[in-house]
Amino acid sequence: MTTRERAYARANNQRAAQYTEMWIVGSPEDLAAMLHAARSTGRLVYVSAPHQMGGDDTRHRRYLRLRTH
Repeated sequence: MTTRERAYARANNQRAAQYTEMWIVGSPEDLAAMLHAARSTGRLVYVSAPHQMGGDDTRHRRYLRLRTH
């Protein structure tokens, strides 16, 4: 591996380590509480629109991207 390739790999790893991405599932009230906590700490970067789970399941799911630092 060349020096340039090592530097590029290191930079990509550092960028990837800055965020945690996850799907959260729960009732709309539970999701609202989780999002409020993430916003108040300044960690929330992105949140998707709520999507219903489908069928008789009344829960919703949302995609989050949070800062790790």
